[in-house]
Amino acid sequence: MAEADLRPPSAVHSSMPHDSAVGHVSGRAVYIDDTPEPPGLLHLAFGLAPDGRAKLKGVDLTAVRAAPGVVAVFTAADIPGENNVGPVVHDEPLLATDEILFPGQAVFLVAATDVEAARRAARKAVFDLEPLPALVSIADAEAADELIEPTQRMARGDAAAGLAAAPHRLTGMLEIGGQEHFYLEGQVAMATPGEDGQVHVLSSTQHPSEGQHLIANLLGVDHAHVTIEVRRMGGAFGGKETQAASSAAACALVAAKTGRPAKMRLDRDADMAMTGKRHDFTAAYDVGFDDEGRIAAIRFDLAARCGATFDLSPAICDRAMFHADNCYYLPAAEIVSKRLRTHTVSNTAFRGFGGPQGMIAIERVMDAIAAKLGLDPLAVRQINLYGPGRDITPYHMTVEDNVAPAVISELAERAGYAGRRAAVAAFNASHTILKKGLALTPVKFGISFTTTHLNQAGALVHVYSDGSIQLNHGGTEMGQGLMVKVAQVVADVFAVPIDKVRVTSTRTDKVPNTSATAASSGADLNGMAAFNAASAIRQRLVALAAAKFGCSEGEVRFTRDGVVAGDELVPFAAFCRMAHMGRISLSSTGYYATPKIDYDRANHRGRPFLYFAYGAALAEVVIDTLTGEHKVLAVDILHDVGRSLNPAIDLGQIEGGFIQGMGWLTTEELVYDDRGRLLTHAPSTYKIPTASDRPKRMDIRIWERGRNVEPTIHRSKAVGEPPFMLAISVFSALTEAVAAAAPGKGLPKLDAPATPERILAALAELKRRDG
Repeated sequence: MAEADLRPPSAVHSSMPHDSAVGHVSGRAVYIDDTPEPPGLLHLAFGLAPDGRAKLKGVDLTAVRAAPGVVAVFTAADIPGENNVGPVVHDEPLLATDEILFPGQAVFLVAATDVEAARRAARKAVFDLEPLPALVSIADAEAADELIEPTQRMARGDAAAGLAAAPHRLTGMLEIGGQEHFYLEGQVAMATPGEDGQVHVLSSTQHPSEGQHLIANLLGVDHAHVTIEVRRMGGAFGGKETQAASSAAACALVAAKTGRPAKMRLDRDADMAMTGKRHDFTAAYDVGFDDEGRIAAIRFDLAARCGATFDLSPAICDRAMFHADNCYYLPAAEIVSKRLRTHTVSNTAFRGFGGPQGMIAIERVMDAIAAKLGLDPLAVRQINLYGPGRDITPYHMTVEDNVAPAVISELAERAGYAGRRAAVAAFNASHTILKKGLALTPVKFGISFTTTHLNQAGALVHVYSDGSIQLNHGGTEMGQGLMVKVAQVVADVFAVPIDKVRVTSTRTDKVPNTSATAASSGADLNGMAAFNAASAIRQRLVALAAAKFGCSEGEVRFTRDGVVAGDELVPFAAFCRMAHMGRISLSSTGYYATPKIDYDRANHRGRPFLYFAYGAALAEVVIDTLTGEHKVLAVDILHDVGRSLNPAIDLGQIEGGFIQGMGWLTTEELVYDDRGRLLTHAPSTYKIPTASDRPKRMDIRIWERGRNVEPTIHRSKAVGEPPFMLAISVFSALTEAVAAAAPGKGLPKLDAPATPERILAALAELKRRDG
């Protein structure tokens, strides 16, 4: 046997470029709007209600139909099946009928020969509306007791008794703003009619199967008649989990009714007006604690603006409850959650899925305790961490993989927390206008869909007779690097170079009944499903090699140079040809279901997560007390990703998540008028972070000791959402900087986002207090 390279394959745990990286930077990566337009294509636009809440008494479409280029106009009466694009409770019509639920709701659909003709025509409708009282804010909905579902309660221990007996007690309230997804590629879809009522839809969606099912129901056909395909999205962040359905359904409806292909691409204003955001929250707390800052009992009252329809709000609000403990043991806790219906666009999934809102609430509590007792906030955080004998969450799950103390201690030492805290204090003592703040906050984020049945995935792997491999799975690529990670897993199974694995578009006719690519579970679920599919093929090849070369199956190895069986070495491509000639199947499906998940939602008890991902961030900021402006000066991050499948991709996710979280808490402000119209519906009024907002010094590291205690794919951990909440360190640092402007006055009332206006208001309120 020729000498083989028997080193273990390096496809996993290696930094490899994103599979579309060259295409992204060269402009060759194909998105839906880049797809060649077929002959006869119709371009679509929604006709949007100018007001809401309102009774829809009528709409005159005469001028719309007569507009240049218009081919057809559709209303709810033209829908052959169910008029719904709502994902859980079917309460969200594609096209409104009797009542307008919020300003900007779609009422009719225009099909025209070009996109501008469709958009111009859609603005020509004459509406006959009878305005009805609108609930816009959380306070409005609370006063009216308008809920999308009954108020939920999670509890452990006797919080009331613990609060009454505590040596110290504090109450407070934090207002937490929403957030627009602001994906670079807006909502877009294109549908092509097929034979016998079939339709093929290109959709920029995180959830192809849900879109397939909703479209089938809308058209009154079987699911098998509808195929959804997505190769990549230009960003999504949760905003294309449910929200992509309306554009895709509109295209499918027009294709089915006219027999012509149809395309819809929302412009930015319509996209922002029509689609849901991160939920706004209020978080009221009542906490009891001892002289060292150790919490004895706590009660949270969370309230969320859910918008006009159900969407995913119950699960989002549940996750806020799950993360109201963050990394901290709460001996007695009561968490109450109101899910409020308002006459605004229905809020939806966004990176973190409610977790950030719950987590920032407990971090505000930590800052409040520290301010009350005059203690270092980090010391208060550390004394409250989960630990031995203190490891049961408010939902009665045992924390088995608690690495938060180690991550926090390592970051504090490496980043020089103690010395920098002293330096900040010295700076503040010598400056009257500029004030600095420093904060170190941790993250513990549960990984799994909290809706249990979604924790499953499928994959399809083909090995061709030349040794090349084609991979398909139910996950979708939105720029996060899922495809390259799963390709690495498959390449590793066969010990082949990554360029031998071709990733193909996610399609509902290849892998059916998939879950959304969400909950940070994409690599966990689809990576394991692909591993199972590839392993099934590999086992067939092992059996063939053992039989053909007269050795045991245990003596068959896959190496960089090929398949080794006893004394024989056969290049992988040649061996695949041999298998094909031997009539061995080189194709397999794979399936994976997350183990150990068991949650009783009615009582909010059980194990909703397989494991937790951890991290910590230290942020240093400076504010100008005259203008309210701020600058994030430096950030140090240490994040646990288990055994990283691809460190380069993971580092990018950590940085991107942090910056997006920083935007949520500092510059991104959603403003509605008293009728529920979104006023900040363009980049002129809605400010996401730019390159200049990135801290000048940003040290991001993966925790080297990370290893998942659960048998996930190669012992890796999820990385999509957890880093987002590292940015809470910026908000806590800003709170400390404001407090430094009026020493001894306590914790400032700074709400999120911490815009210059809110910082100035917090400064003014703080200075008015009695000393």
